[in-house]
Amino acid sequence: MARDEQLKQRWQSVVTKISERFGDGETLDLEAIIYLIGVQELGKIKKRYKKDEKINLMHIAICKLLEPYGYYEFEYFDNDGWPHYKTLEHLPALKAGEQSVLMKEAIVNYFLENKFIE
Repeated sequence: MARDEQLKQRWQSVVTKISERFGDGETLDLEAIIYLIGVQELGKIKKRYKKDEKINLMHIAICKLLEPYGYYEFEYFDNDGWPHYKTLEHLPALKAGEQSVLMKEAIVNYFLENKFIE
């Protein structure tokens, strides 16, 4: 199977499973899945996060997702339990479609590693 086709199938599997659990009948998009990964990585589930906390949750997720690619490295947890990462390498300039593919690939790998999908 071609790599692109495999990624597409695995991505659809992630979207379907996550949407069934958290989508309230709607299909979740890339940003929503990144947000949920941030909540998972923080490990503190609460009903509502403030806008700046939501942005920070997405940042946590992006750092975690891109850590295996060598862009970020975990540093420490602060006193409130929030993880902090340092930048090892800046992301190259990517077109919107390329960014989307990179994030989808990173998300698929995250869920493969966590045995959420096969």
